[in-house]
Parts: sequence; structure tokens; C-alpha cells
Amino acid sequence: MVSFTKKEQIVILILVVCIISVVSIKLIRSNEIKIDEVGQDINNIEDTENVNTSEKNIEEENIDKTIMVHISGEVYRPGLVILKEGDRVIDAVNAAGGLKEEADLDRINLAKKLVDEEKIYIPKKGEESFTSNSQENVVASTNVSTSKIDINNASLNELMDLPGIGKVLAGRIIEYRTKNRFNDIEEIKNVSGIGEKKFEAIRDLITVN
Repeated sequence: MVSFTKKEQIVILILVVCIISVVSIKLIRSNEIKIDEVGQDINNIEDTENVNTSEKNIEEENIDKTIMVHISGEVYRPGLVILKEGDRVIDAVNAAGGLKEEADLDRINLAKKLVDEEKIYIPKKGEESFTSNSQENVVASTNVSTSKIDINNASLNELMDLPGIGKVLAGRIIEYRTKNRFNDIEEIKNVSGIGEKKFEAIRDLITVN
């Protein structure tokens, strides 16, 4: 049986401790690397989810910014067209198949920005006025009307001739004025549903008497 001196035993013990320490350090470092990799994977997943959420929000915002307008008159495909917020009359004309040869370009503003629920009428050359028998879609283009509408006395259909004013808003205007007669055109903004944007679209077309 091999026997060691006390000094040799101490040396052997020190060597064993060193070996154990080295192995322990390697194991700890290996675990730290794995933890870092897991953390990076989690961060990558979170980043991907954030990107997907952002893209979804952008898509939802784009959907919210669509508008619908009604175009009639001298176009090839009159009716309802869906456009983007900020689009102009020329975009509606293109969506409706373009202008016919008889369209009177001097009486329409192709650069005008559109609002939701607006009605655009493209007149024919030599046409002095136009009428519509529809109770739902009598919303005239601002480019055709030459006289201002008195919001204190106008009928439901006359109010619906204003851009962006449908049957519901026209009814609210009439209901409001029966209790509070308009003294100034800006008071129309007191009617529920008529904000600054709609007011700017109709301010040059209305008056009070």
C-alpha cells in the first residue's frame, strides 16, 4: 500500500481543490452562456411581436382613413367610390372611369380635397343647373352651387346639398335651429357631428338670415 507523507497529502489536497474549482468555474460559465442565449431568444421573440403589433396598428390606421363619396354626372361609372382620406376630386373621377367628353371642366375643381359622405356632380357643358329625385343622396358638389344656403330656413334636401352633410346631420341642424336660431354661421359647429373639418368644407356655402 502506497503511503504519503503529510506534506504530500497536503499537496494532493491542494491539487484536488484546484481541479474542483476549475471544473466548477467552467460549469458556471457554461450556464451563464445558456442563460444569455435564452435571454436573447426571448428578446428576439418580443421584438418580433412588437414589429407585428406595429404593422397591425399601421394597417388598422390605414383602414380607418378610407372615405366613401358619391360621384355622378359626366363620368363613365357614376356611383359610390372608396378613396383614401386626403384624396381629391380627380381621384374620384379616375375611380369612376374618367370624364366624358361633354364634361364641363371649367365648372369643377379637380384639385379639391374630399371628405367622407361627399357628393360630387360633374356637369355637362351648357348645363345651367341639375336636380335629383333621390331623398338619400342629394349632396351637391361645391363646384356647381352658386348661391349660399340659409341654414335657418333651408329644407332637409337643401341642407343635404352641402358637402359632407347627410340626412342625419341635416336633421340635426333642423332640430337645433328650432330651439336655437343661428345668429352666425360658426354656430353650426354646435350641432353634434359637425366639427371644424366639416365646417371648413361648408363655410363658404352657407349663410344666416
